[in-house]
Amino acid sequence: MASPVILPRQGQSVESCIITQWNKKVGETVKEGDILFSYETDKASFEEAAKVDGTLLAIFFEADDDVPVLTTVAVIGSPGEDFSDLKPDGAGEAPKQEEAAPKAEEPVKPAAAAAPSAQAMTGISPRARMTAQRVGVDPAQAIPTGPQGRIIERDVYELAATGVKAQPAPAEPQAAAAPAVDAAPAAGGARTYKDSKLTNIRKVIASTMHQSISQMAQLTHNSSYDATKVLALRQQFKAAPEELGLNAITINDLILFAVSRTLMRHPDLNALFLGDVIRRYDHVHLGMAVDTPRGLMVPTIYDADLQNLKQLSDKAKALGKAAQAGNINPDLLTEGTFTVSNLGALGIESFTPIINPPQVAILGVDCVVERVRSVNGQITVYPAMGLSLTYDHRAVDGAPASRFLKDLVTALENIDVLLAN
Repeated sequence: MASPVILPRQGQSVESCIITQWNKKVGETVKEGDILFSYETDKASFEEAAKVDGTLLAIFFEADDDVPVLTTVAVIGSPGEDFSDLKPDGAGEAPKQEEAAPKAEEPVKPAAAAAPSAQAMTGISPRARMTAQRVGVDPAQAIPTGPQGRIIERDVYELAATGVKAQPAPAEPQAAAAPAVDAAPAAGGARTYKDSKLTNIRKVIASTMHQSISQMAQLTHNSSYDATKVLALRQQFKAAPEELGLNAITINDLILFAVSRTLMRHPDLNALFLGDVIRRYDHVHLGMAVDTPRGLMVPTIYDADLQNLKQLSDKAKALGKAAQAGNINPDLLTEGTFTVSNLGALGIESFTPIINPPQVAILGVDCVVERVRSVNGQITVYPAMGLSLTYDHRAVDGAPASRFLKDLVTALENIDVLLAN
């Protein structure tokens, strides 16, 4: 009996995934455990293995197709076996519509009119509709590329990248004119370059950051703290007996711990700005910016204020490892209430972090630098670590933001006392 190959649901927040590559071809023999194809969400990538032995009888979606989760994407069975009842609705029809799309681009005006028609006839995915509302574009202007000509999330990001007010047609003459301008000084020589198609995560980052800068009233306050006790405590953890399990605790873990406790006294910054509503949370769901090969990811440490230092450290490392591996559950990248971005390891002395909307604040952590100060008339040198707090002035005023930063400095300079509290 033929067996369907189902596209799994990776997290409750995921509605569709993009197939990135097929490792098997129709007609090939597969065994249980063989990797059939790879696929990705906006943030993570996965592989799907065969669950039965047999022959790959059919593949219904190709690479780059955005497929709803729990859809049959292929069939495994015996050669010649009938699998017509397993074929998903519309499978194999999308390429025909994609071939027709370029024809609509020849006349300028019909191309612009095609998008609303596609939306009316074939619809828009719920995920694409929510994304359109979040980035502030009209999905009716998007060019559909999904199954059965459906408008999907990547179509909305393509629309947002071109600009809401800009029409697709004028963009082409500008693109064509650019080489002519560059060609003048290049007499007799050709410039070499390589174009790289934007990945899904890069599109998400671009759209989110543009939304953050263009729609928020962002302001950054800079401060620093005496890192003497934090550095000393870190050395004590490194030298602790291995059976205590504290050797891996980092400076960043100590900062996350201090932030989670300080935020509980400043609910205005542990919040989301939702248009005409500010949602303040009872607990801290701490976002942690992670640099990955695929781009920036921000996994969330839920209820960070309820975890001790060891628990928080273990959770942070597990989330960071999963994010860097690219197989993190997408649900763990949502519902953060405040974010910490640490560039200290890269030697950055000061920077302006950009808020992750709809959060109202983000903390940037800098490297340690030596500074001098006068203590009882004596000039002394001490290690200082910079902190940069960016906040949304629509939701938080300067004084409350400054009080949070001041309290955080106090907490970090007395980290040993904070741990005992």
